[in-house]
Parts: sequence; structure tokens; C-alpha cells
Amino acid sequence: MVEMSIDSIRVSLMNYQRVVILKEKSAGRYLPIWIGPNEADAIAVKLQNIELARPLTHDLLQSVVSSLGAVLDYIVVSDLENDTFYAKLVLSIDSRQLDIDARPSDAIALAVRAGVTIYAEEEVLEKAGIVLDEDTAGRSVSESKVDEQELKGLSAYQDFVSTLNLDDFDKRKS
Repeated sequence: MVEMSIDSIRVSLMNYQRVVILKEKSAGRYLPIWIGPNEADAIAVKLQNIELARPLTHDLLQSVVSSLGAVLDYIVVSDLENDTFYAKLVLSIDSRQLDIDARPSDAIALAVRAGVTIYAEEEVLEKAGIVLDEDTAGRSVSESKVDEQELKGLSAYQDFVSTLNLDDFDKRKS
């Protein structure tokens, strides 16, 4: 497993869909994951420390987990099959570890609320991780080794990432 951090949440200008971009903590690989607008808002609200009058669904889930005596240890983006990412919530309860299947967007929204580490499996990063190549004219995207079929399936990610401006990655919202 590779430790990741949330680099940014972006809106594609091509189709107005949201993408959360995770960044490998110890290297320059990025992992873009398309997410829904509600999940993007849920992540952004917490990252920006916006106080809401009522809890969101992910706040409720965190409260339920805690009320049941469980602790969220970490989340992991665990798989990528047929252009669909999979994640797991890793919980501890009564000296047991539970792996709960989750959508990555929900897992990330919960992770930011609980303040736990976000991981991605190396295999997922090999399939969908990208390295932004600053030395190449036009700021091109270098991709990890993927076969032709996977490359076709990930073309939407490549199209989106190729529109990113590297200078924006250094800018963070306060």
C-alpha cells in the first residue's frame, strides 16, 4: 500500500464532472478518481473546515461507527476494474479488524472527517497513476505501463489530466 494525500478536487471543463486527485506522499504520482458532485462537496466542506447546521451523510456515518465502538484505522483505494475504482474502510472493533467495501469517494469523505490515512494499492497506481512530466514541452502526461485495453478505458482520465495546469497544483485554498 502507498500512502496518499488529497491534492485537489477539480471540475472538468469538458463535462463538469468532479475528480479528486490523490497524490503519492513520497513520490510524484497522482491518482485521479471521478466522483459525484455530492461527494466532492462533502470532501471539500471538511477540507475547508466549513461548519454546517446539520450533519452530512458522511458525518452521520462517522458518528454511527464511533457510537458502535469501532474506530476507522485507514482507507485504501483497493482495486480498479472496468474503469471502476473500489475502496475499503478498515475498521477496528473489539480487537478485530473489519474491511468494509466502499466507493472511493465515500471512503475519502469519511477519511477526512476521521483524520485517517488514505492509501492506494500499488496495482491501482500502476494501472491509473500518472506522473506529470514538467520537463516536456506542453506539460504532457506520462502514464505507467498499461495494456492497450486498459489505456482505452482510461482515456477519459488522460483527456482530463492533459488539461491540468501544473502551476495550479501549488495553489491551495485556505
